[in-house]
Amino acid sequence: MEITLNHTIVSSHDNVSSAKYYERIFGFEFIKVWGHFAVVKVNQTLSLDFMNASDFSTQHYAFKVSDVQFDEIFARIKNESIPFGSGPVSFDDGKINNNDGGRGVYFKDPNGHMLEIITKDYVLD
Repeated sequence: MEITLNHTIVSSHDNVSSAKYYERIFGFEFIKVWGHFAVVKVNQTLSLDFMNASDFSTQHYAFKVSDVQFDEIFARIKNESIPFGSGPVSFDDGKINNNDGGRGVYFKDPNGHMLEIITKDYVLD
C-alpha cells in the first residue's frame, strides 16, 4: 500500500473561520467541528484539522492544482483583495511565477501561514 498523508493539524487563531476561509478560497469541503478541530476535506485521503492556538509558528502549505483550479482559486484571491506574489519572499509583489513550465502564486492566510498553488511539480535535479 502506498503511504499517504491522512491529516495534519493547522494551528489557527479561530479554527472555524480558518476552515471556512480554506473552503471559500480553495473550494475544499468544511466537514464539521470535531472536538478541538474544525475539519476541512482537501481530497479523498487528506484533511486539514484546524485547532485554536494562542501562539504558534507559521507554516508553508503548497497545493498542486490543475490549470482550471488555478484560475478559479486565483480569481477568488483577487476578488478578496488578498495580497499575492511570485515567491515565498516576494509573496506580495502582485505577480505569478512560471516555474518549471507551470504557474504558481503565493499568499498568506489570515493566520500568517504561507500558501502556494502550483500547476506543475518542481523539478528537483
